[in-house]
Amino acid sequence: MSDQFTNNLERLTDYLLTYGMNVLGAIATLIAGYIVAGWLGRMVNGAVKKIDKIDPVFHQLPGKIVRVAVLIFTLIAVLNRFGVETTSLIALLGAAGLAIGLALQGTLSNVAAGVMILFFRPFNIGDAVQLDGKVYIIDAPGFFICKAHLPDGPLVFIPNSKIWGQTIVNLSVTDKDIRRIDESYGIAYDDNIDTALAILNQIAREESRILQDPAPLIKVDSLGDNSVNILFRVWTLRTDWWGTKLDLIQRCKEKLEQGGCSIPFPQREIHVFQEAAKVEDLRP
Repeated sequence: MSDQFTNNLERLTDYLLTYGMNVLGAIATLIAGYIVAGWLGRMVNGAVKKIDKIDPVFHQLPGKIVRVAVLIFTLIAVLNRFGVETTSLIALLGAAGLAIGLALQGTLSNVAAGVMILFFRPFNIGDAVQLDGKVYIIDAPGFFICKAHLPDGPLVFIPNSKIWGQTIVNLSVTDKDIRRIDESYGIAYDDNIDTALAILNQIAREESRILQDPAPLIKVDSLGDNSVNILFRVWTLRTDWWGTKLDLIQRCKEKLEQGGCSIPFPQREIHVFQEAAKVEDLRP
């Protein structure tokens, strides 16, 4: 009995001597890897926060990626100490990642588009953006979707891939912070063109929100089916554009009518030709 106990004790001692250092080394590697991962993650996050061009939503992502990558390499190193074939494990992880990527390619495309949007920042929160002919007010960009709302109130959730894959028109940001108003006013062919031009030019001079540089352009634009069309092109500050545009439509119409110019509505002349009845058709 004592011989068996002695043999078991010797085996346990040999096992501890053989694998004990590996276990201690593995524990030390895990602790060191965990500490290094946290330190690198915080360092990367701090460096990203100093870059003004990167959106605050994007600040935490690089640090998390670095932390997860360090922890994965630490786990592989620990397994390697115990003789585990890590080459096949890495290949298995790569195959699993490829399969997951193929299964979630739509979601991943939204993530990739979200990263590009957050990095390049084609718009900010509160901007009015035109996408595919519709205008949206941006509420919160994200990694998968962008939360927005329509000008009349309803909420909209737009996949990032739908945003990044088309032309983005940011209506809240303009060149030199000014915006142009293009309107066309039609007068009757019998009206005096010079009178209409004088009225419209006077409106452009008296309206304080209209800029004189660039200079207003008020010229006959085309001869329509029912009217002589005058182009009324002026510039305003971006913040004054909408209110000025609406006020001008009413004011220009009223002033043109007061000056003796009529704004014709579409009309069509119909000529009816009636042939004389034949004698044969009149017989009973």
